[in-house]
Formats: sequence, structure tokens, C-alpha cells
Amino acid sequence: MYQIDFSNPSSIYFVGIGGISMSGLAQILADAGFTVAGSDRTRSELTEHLEEKGITVFYGQRSGNITEAYDCVIFTSAIHPDNPEYIAAHEKHIPCLTRAQLLGQIMQNYRIPIAISGTHGKTTTTSMASEILLAADKNPTLSIGGILKSIGSCVRVGGPDIFLTEACEYTNSFLSFFPKIGIILNIEEDHLDFFKDLAHIRSSFRQFAHLLPADGCLILNGQIAHPEEITEGLSCRVVTFGPDASCDYYPESVCYDEMGHPSFVLHSPQFSSRSFTLQVPGEHNVYNALAAIALADVLSIPTQTTVKALQAFGGTDRRFEYKGSIGGVTVIDDYAHHPTEIKATLQAAARLPHREVWCVFQPHTYSRTKQFLEEFAQALSQADRVVLTDIYAAREADTLGISSLDLMHKLQDLGTDCMYFPTFDEIENFLLANCQNGDLLITMGAGDVLKIGENLLGK
Repeated sequence: MYQIDFSNPSSIYFVGIGGISMSGLAQILADAGFTVAGSDRTRSELTEHLEEKGITVFYGQRSGNITEAYDCVIFTSAIHPDNPEYIAAHEKHIPCLTRAQLLGQIMQNYRIPIAISGTHGKTTTTSMASEILLAADKNPTLSIGGILKSIGSCVRVGGPDIFLTEACEYTNSFLSFFPKIGIILNIEEDHLDFFKDLAHIRSSFRQFAHLLPADGCLILNGQIAHPEEITEGLSCRVVTFGPDASCDYYPESVCYDEMGHPSFVLHSPQFSSRSFTLQVPGEHNVYNALAAIALADVLSIPTQTTVKALQAFGGTDRRFEYKGSIGGVTVIDDYAHHPTEIKATLQAAARLPHREVWCVFQPHTYSRTKQFLEEFAQALSQADRVVLTDIYAAREADTLGISSLDLMHKLQDLGTDCMYFPTFDEIENFLLANCQNGDLLITMGAGDVLKIGENLLGK
């Protein structure tokens, strides 16, 4: 594998530079003195931000973009061997790395690399931990899968001690990392276009846990089934969090304010009880916070700093994000695209003041929609009214014989008021005609469904 010499900055090209993670890594290298360029299919706020920093961005991926001037080319897992830039890089014998391999090499330059993994909750937990580290003046380098409002970016370049990043299991990306502290938030079936089944996914997380050195630490959700299969043979310290005293960190006296924000008393090995209040809604965020608090304790951050940082944390872009209101209708946007995430988001929504909860859902990938069709229907049925967009294909081309109409019929069979429209314009017109004062409207999915809410609000 090609090794980047961080003491001698070179010229690096990113294929798919507009992605949230790729754009962050490009910024880290640019700030370290590297000459950085890249390409993406379309212009976006992220690519425009890169251009403002002096990074060259090509729109459209063409073989002519790749020249011998580049010392290394970085690809995402979404780039296939028939991509013209992929072909050109290999024909010119330019060294190539995956996004994960680059991230792993960057991590090795820090004293305490921290990787936060799990099927759900990575971005929110990484954001919570980032706020704690910033409040504690730890000067961390951050790589987050969403825009953290307090820094206005998905990346922050700090000192040489702490590097904090999300760690995605898709295509076993996180197995290229070198963490000293690892967090596993949960393990569920997902990305079944790559993994064979849940056993395959669990095996991958076990391998991730075993990347940790003897002087490292694994922070693990104690609710994961048969956690001993993940931790068996580990030489590092293991800390667990969960709902009860079987775990090292567990909450009691959980209550919610009128906006669904939880408060709780936390029990942990070092402290008999500590009180925390969050400004992000939902029970799932209690457990995200537990993982972040455990990390803060491992790093010996004072409790009061952690308490204040979590109370000030107002969320991350696209994670139950308040977008505005129109005609008395509150518009929220959320990234949920897995049944468990949808269930958690709609449970949080139910605690907010509302007349009816509307969910505009954009299924993400044909394979995920087909695999979880029944589970999607059950989760979405918590909403009063559901509107479906077409499936967002993302990296997939084969429809697998599945469409949003199949999901609509499942929801209607459950007695849920559900409609499908093939275009965003039709959805927006339907919402304008039918949403009423006091309704709560959530746009939901990992694609571009957020545009519906933004168009309604005139943004």
C-alpha cells in the first residue's frame, strides 16, 4: 500500500471530493500543506467551500482530469472500476488509496485516535464528543459525517494529540483505521448489498474491536446481543453503557420537557450519580450521550465541562434539524434511512407539540428497501400521514424489482394514510394543500429529500 509522507506534502487528487467525508479529508490535507484537487458530479455547498480554500474542483469525472502531476489518487467506495478517472489513474500507474486507507494513515499521526462506530448514531455521538473536547480545550482534530454548527464545518484541524472520527462499517472501511479508543454504538443489519447477513456484520465489528491496542479502550453498548462475541480475547479495557445496572454507565429518572428534550441521572463506576440535560430530543440521544460521557471520562475530562457541553449541544445538520415554519406547520429534517432510525425519530417527534405528524420519506437504495420492506412500513406507521418519494438509488443501478409503490401498499395495509408522488413538485403542491396549522412535517432520508422542506420554506 502506498504510504503518504506527511512530513513532505505532495499532490493528492480526490475522486468524489464533494462527499461529506472526502471534503473533510481534503481540507485536512490542504491545511497540512498538500496540493489538493478533485472532482465531483455536481456543484454543492461543500465543493464551493473547498474552492474558497483554494482547492481545485472539476465538475464531471473525466480521464483528462488525471495527470502525472498527482502523487496519489483517493477513491470512495462509490467509485467503480469503470469510472474514467479510476481507469486513468491505473493506466498512468498513479498510486491509489481508498478514503478509509487515507483516513487510517492520517490517524497514525495523532497520539489518541478515536473512532466512533455503529449502525446508527455515529454523527450525533461524534458531534457530542466533539463539543465536549472543544469545551475542555483539548484542541482536537475532527472528522464528522455532518456539519457541526459550532464550527460551521464537518472538519476541524487541531493539535497533534486527539483525532476524532466516525468509523463506518460499509465495505469494512473501518478496518483500515488505527484507533486507540473505539466506540461501538449498536450492531444491526444494514448495508446488505455488501454484508451477507448479521453474522457477517458482527464479525466485522469484532475485527474493528480487535484493532485496539492493549493500552486502548473499547466503549460498547451493553445491549448488543452476545457482547462477549465482540470482546472475547481483547487485551484493552472495555467499558459498557446501556439501560440498566448490568452496564457500567446507565441512566435513571429519564424525563422529557415539552419539546422532547431528555434529562437523566447517570450512574457510572467513578460517580454514584450525575445529572445531565440534553437539547436534542429522543430516548436514542440519551444513549448517544452515554457513549460520549464515557469517552469524556476515559480522557479524564471534568464532569462539569461534560455537563455544560452536552447541555449546549443543539444537534447536527440533518439530525432532527429544525428548518423553519410555514403557515403554522413546523418543518424538521432528518437523515434517518434505516427502520430503527425512523422509529427513533418518529418517537422523538411524538413528544413535540403537534396536531398531526407528517413524514415525507425518501427510501435509500433498492437493496435496503427490498430487504427491510416490512420493517420500513412498521416504523413509518408511527406517523399520522406518510408521503413517499421515489427510491434514491445512490450507488445502485439495479432496481431489484422494488419501488416506493410496494412500500406504499404495505403502509396502506397497516391502515396508515400514505401517498406516493414521482416528483418533488407534486409532493410540495400536495403538502401545501393539505398540511394544516399545528402540523409537524418531517422530511426524512439520506438523499436529497431535504429540498422539499427547503423549497416549501423558500430557502
